[in-house]
Amino acid sequence: MFEFFIAKRYLLSRNGKFLSAISIIAISGVFVGVAAILIVLSVLNGFHKELRDRILGITPHVVITKYSYEPMHISDSLLNKISGRVKSLAPVIYSKTLIRSKTASDGVVIRGIDPKLEKDITDISQMIIEGEFDFKDNGVVLGTDLARALGVSVGDEVTIISPFSGQATPLGTVPKSQKYFIRGIFDSGMYEHNATLVYFELKQLQRFLDMGEAVTGIEAKLNNIYSAGRKAQELTKALGFPYRALDWITMNRNLFTALRLEKIVTFIVLVLIVLVAAFNIVAMLITMVLRKTKEIGILKAMGSKPKSIVRIFVGVGLLLGLIGTVLGGLFGYVASLLLNRYQFVHLPGDVYFIKNLPVQIQVSDFALVIVCSLLISLLATIYPAYKAARLTPVEAIRYE
Repeated sequence: MFEFFIAKRYLLSRNGKFLSAISIIAISGVFVGVAAILIVLSVLNGFHKELRDRILGITPHVVITKYSYEPMHISDSLLNKISGRVKSLAPVIYSKTLIRSKTASDGVVIRGIDPKLEKDITDISQMIIEGEFDFKDNGVVLGTDLARALGVSVGDEVTIISPFSGQATPLGTVPKSQKYFIRGIFDSGMYEHNATLVYFELKQLQRFLDMGEAVTGIEAKLNNIYSAGRKAQELTKALGFPYRALDWITMNRNLFTALRLEKIVTFIVLVLIVLVAAFNIVAMLITMVLRKTKEIGILKAMGSKPKSIVRIFVGVGLLLGLIGTVLGGLFGYVASLLLNRYQFVHLPGDVYFIKNLPVQIQVSDFALVIVCSLLISLLATIYPAYKAARLTPVEAIRYE
């Protein structure tokens, strides 16, 4: 097609060997915009993946409880309805209470688990940074930020106080308290968990809370973490009232909603860079129309139709956008790979929950950015191409 040949020629300098300076400027704008979007989105994906992995490291995929969070007894019929739909399961007790050391006290969430079964549900046993994941002789395991707040370390003694289970007296119920020893300290990478969670052995906690053989829930692990929402709905329907199943996304809904909104807003803001580059393309094409007025007039005098003139300038804009998008995409991909492999950027560990900048490349993000960039480049050519097509041969060559 002669339109493509002319469009390609318009991008080159006068000697026809290199791109013209104005073409390089227009391409650079698209290149920077596309590369910036892809690198930032890859970093955001890395942060989201790292955060998700840390949440799933200490949070079960699905938790089955009663609507009122009342204690429940695990029967064979209940287990049969659950076990066929999940990979593994374990009983658990959730409760809130008070913990006190010699120097401080704090409100905490206590979690009673079966250590052997819990290893198939979460990775808490692999997060121990001091001591061991052990509960012998009234042992407990707590988070590093909670240990720091209480001023305790492995081997120290703490007192757990339960205001809802104790001895009744004429003056009211006396809160029950018992001394425990710290056997391990974990670091989940999440401040909320590190500062509030205390792990107990299940039987030990049942005795302390006078619960007998009852538990407050059943934790379950799935083969596919992204099917948790559907599985939770299936379990809720299969078990019926008063049971319900909550998936890990629902339990952390506010956090993941905020992360999703952050990614959308970031994408929109960065697309503005490509829009600025599109204005460069518009300015270049309008300037080219003014400079090529004689050539346009000659082409139309030789019989070229307005559609051909439109195709020429649309082709120029698309070539600029295509070159900039391809180069920006390649640079963004290579930069993301290098950031992920060599970890050039280091983060302060006491501020962020990770030490290196996480990067995750998603094909869907690359496809979306490339399509948006090419679409913006195409839209930028409409007005200049329409302006060029409206020139009449006589007016175009009158003063030449």
